[in-house]
Amino acid sequence: MTRWLDDDEQRTWRNFLAATQLVQEALDRQLQREAGMPHTYYMILVGLSESPGRSMRMNELARRTQCSQSRLSHAVARLEERGWVSRSRHTADRRGNIATLTDAGFHALAEAAPGHVDEVRRSLFDPLTPDQVRQLDEICTAVRKTHES
Repeated sequence: MTRWLDDDEQRTWRNFLAATQLVQEALDRQLQREAGMPHTYYMILVGLSESPGRSMRMNELARRTQCSQSRLSHAVARLEERGWVSRSRHTADRRGNIATLTDAGFHALAEAAPGHVDEVRRSLFDPLTPDQVRQLDEICTAVRKTHES
């Protein structure tokens, strides 16, 4: 039997969809305008920058960035064309590919980061009180846990 959403849940669901869409679009517009890259590329560069040796297996990078393997492969190919990422075969497992953030990619990320952080603050955190930020963190953590187990 379907558990339909009540009026409060329906309103909350639609507000959630609209809010997340608006934030994603604002982040993408800002990065395209100021850094010439979509938000997905930025997230790939961030993921690599935070990894030991600025390298990561492609399948792990796909998981962390919540990209499909094909979407990630396409994005990394574009990042390779820009000289921001290089790809190589895993030495122990020839089937696996490793993506590595180049110095040029790290520089591009460092240049893009201040504007991105300003937009995150403007789009998400500035409208919220400190208590709402804490609540949002708790809510997002609870939702993520249901999908990560």
